[in-house]
Amino acid sequence: MALSKRKFLMYLKQYKVMVIVAFVVFMLLVLAVIGLMSLESFYRRMTLATMPVQFIMAGIHAGIFVFMYLTFMRGGFAKLDKAPIKGRDVSITWDDVVGMDDAKQEAKEVVSLIRDRANVTKMGGSVVKGLLMLGPPGCGKTYMAKAIATEADMPFISMSGSEFVEVFVGVGASRVRKLFKKARFLAYGFGGCILFIDEIDAIGRSRSFSFMGGQETNSTLNQVLAEMDGLKGKEENIVVIGASNAHEQHLDQALLRPGRFDRKLMVTAPSQEDREKLFKFYLDRVKTEPDLDLGRLARRAVGKTPADIANIVKESALIATRVKKPMVGLKEISEAFERVDLGIKYKLTVTPKEKEMTAYHESGHLITTFLNAPSKTVFKASIIPRRGTLGVVWSPEREELHSKSREQLLSEIMICLGGYVAEKLKFGTTSTGVGGGGKSDFSQATRLAHAMVWMFGMGSTGYIGDFTAIPKEELSEDIKLALNKDTNDLMVSCMKKVDQSLKENEEILHRFARELLKREELEYDEIIAIFREYGIEEHTA
Repeated sequence: MALSKRKFLMYLKQYKVMVIVAFVVFMLLVLAVIGLMSLESFYRRMTLATMPVQFIMAGIHAGIFVFMYLTFMRGGFAKLDKAPIKGRDVSITWDDVVGMDDAKQEAKEVVSLIRDRANVTKMGGSVVKGLLMLGPPGCGKTYMAKAIATEADMPFISMSGSEFVEVFVGVGASRVRKLFKKARFLAYGFGGCILFIDEIDAIGRSRSFSFMGGQETNSTLNQVLAEMDGLKGKEENIVVIGASNAHEQHLDQALLRPGRFDRKLMVTAPSQEDREKLFKFYLDRVKTEPDLDLGRLARRAVGKTPADIANIVKESALIATRVKKPMVGLKEISEAFERVDLGIKYKLTVTPKEKEMTAYHESGHLITTFLNAPSKTVFKASIIPRRGTLGVVWSPEREELHSKSREQLLSEIMICLGGYVAEKLKFGTTSTGVGGGGKSDFSQATRLAHAMVWMFGMGSTGYIGDFTAIPKEELSEDIKLALNKDTNDLMVSCMKKVDQSLKENEEILHRFARELLKREELEYDEIIAIFREYGIEEHTA
């Protein structure tokens, strides 16, 4: 009963201007009727005849006044068109949140604190005011926020950080004030409200105090900080949820201090078990063959986010529909993996010489990966053009790696150089296939070697430390020369090892090149079978 009364008072406060205007208009009409009845018949008829014109002129004047008032007195550019959604209407429950069990457990605790606000306050505890969700894109931060709103059964207002950013100084801050004002109305009427600000780094990044720019973003962030500090009223059960793909260190420290964003929730890429649950969840929505091995699919999807897995399943359903197959099978899912990871095949006129060099180039990558990188699985080798490349070897990690050893980094450099060495071994020359872009073989190898020496202390001269943290002009020429020499030594050492490995397995190199020229693509089982012909078994990490 008390909540219904508060809802009535909330609507009364929210629409009090309209109520007052309606009452005033009604009284004026009553007075007008009384005044007309007191006039003589001639003057009464004349007044009634001129009233339509007077109403039209009054309407025009009122329209001009309202336009000027809304533009210059009520925010104009700062207008906020965000309708709240009731939590139950979001309709995303904990059962729908799959593949992020650790994050979900923490979110459940936050919901329980929101629901038990009275008991927490009674014990003298501090009510949660802010929850910051951090993690890579596609891991379900927005989905989690909607589930929190549903489970807490509160009004839910969702905005993006970019919606606060404007050219005009003060507009963003005005929108923040309007947003929190609306949230206070809803919290008063419904007992609470959840504000979700996606991509909060757009307004929450570290402030710049330069006079050259940044005043608009600074004023918007300052207003957010002030509003969050003001969430202390007994009736203001408002929880602000922020989400960002940026690292925590890029956000302003004032935003992260206790009392604003009290909780931080890390929403990371799913584990093997979580990926298996995700495949089951999304594949249950489409018609699939009964013998699908979800564990194998999950192992194949190392590093994939929930959004990636949903996209793979959706793509596999489209492929099955295209070939008029009634159910999705392993073949369609494999092709969907390839489309997502490798890109779509396209026709390109390639000369026989280019095709042969590409076959040896990719064979060099394949053999080097198989022999020197036990943590990777070579799923596919192809010389069909994709994404601007003439060929590709697809070798994802077997399991999640959160850090890499020196040996693993060296093996990645060796893989990058495998194509270069194979071309040189067969033709005595090399092609531009090793360079030409940010993801090219040489670019990746050089970046890895540079990081090993300059950042991770893995060079042979004994220099320890992260030298990228020191401005280059402050480093002596001797140190820079030594570090650069170490970088090149790593590259040369890896190249020699690859050269020796491919010479020892030159017959296998020629065999793979011939197979690629004949078939254009080799699958995992075919690759393993060829190695077994030469008595080489697959390594396990």
